Amino acid sequence: MHKGDEIRLQTVTLHSSIFHPILRKWQSVQSISSDNIVYPVFVVDIEDAKLEVDSMPGVYRYGINRIIPEIKPLVEKGLKSVLLFGVITQLSKDTNGSSADSKDNPVLQAVPMLRSSFPDLVIACDVCLCSYTNHGHCGILRDNGSIHNELSIKRLAEVAVAYAKAGCHIVAPSDMMDGRVLAIKNALREAQMCSSVSLLSYAVKFASAFYGPFREASKSSPAFGNRKAYQLPPGSSGLAARAASRDVDEGCDLLMVKPGIAYLDILRQTKQAYPNIPLFVYQVSGEYAMLYHAAKAGSFSLEDGVAETLTAFRRAGADCIITYFAPLILDMLAEGKL
Repeated sequence: MHKGDEIRLQTVTLHSSIFHPILRKWQSVQSISSDNIVYPVFVVDIEDAKLEVDSMPGVYRYGINRIIPEIKPLVEKGLKSVLLFGVITQLSKDTNGSSADSKDNPVLQAVPMLRSSFPDLVIACDVCLCSYTNHGHCGILRDNGSIHNELSIKRLAEVAVAYAKAGCHIVAPSDMMDGRVLAIKNALREAQMCSSVSLLSYAVKFASAFYGPFREASKSSPAFGNRKAYQLPPGSSGLAARAASRDVDEGCDLLMVKPGIAYLDILRQTKQAYPNIPLFVYQVSGEYAMLYHAAKAGSFSLEDGVAETLTAFRRAGADCIITYFAPLILDMLAEGKL
């Protein structure tokens, strides 16, 4: 070996930095704790239900009589936050999404129960109309089937205020309507709740193939057409930047990128643009199903696959990760596997 090669070998040696677990942690600044994890929970309008989602094994829709006993062991393991989604099978669906804030809405019933049972649990509520409209779109439609943006954001603001009054800490509009952040902020201000309820904006939400299992779980598939006219095209990094800028200007407290694995570059782009705003990433239903079924087929260890994706999210800039793997992650943390 030439002397120059020997010197180069010495300067590029990496093994000496990673041979011990503590050394490896020192080299990996993207730590994972229960503080970083948000658990999405489906709440269905069947009081005693526990219904597994066929395309997402291990994920359930819970009735309000089941949600407390199901969440309790997770809180005891360190769960800090949940994101609630309403699912209706008995309440009516209409063009205005009237059941989204009716007194019988399962989310509105679940929030005060969770607040009472788990005072330290942070409760976020997804704000959208797709699960409550008879057409399955995220806003109110015009006669020609296009989105009526002005009526949509007014309705979304009404729903957000209802969730806030029920006791949630965070409202999270996922509809992608123009101007909904400002409309919700103004409605919260009028209700004198603007300082006590945070707004987590699904600011950068792409029209993705990875949402399929969620639409089954929430019974929110569009009856016609698609959502490409209001969700972002997958290749649009420029629109992603504009969407985040718009929502920051309108007063959102927290930002989100959705989905996760296929959009790590957008996650990094958003964090670099807004380093002082907490950034969430949503590991969506299709990502859950993909990892679950690949692991079940023997392609890799589920724990290893989940851990690697969490690290990728944190490395790219995510402060919090919304994931259906939360129960598994809590067990992994307890066992020192993260």
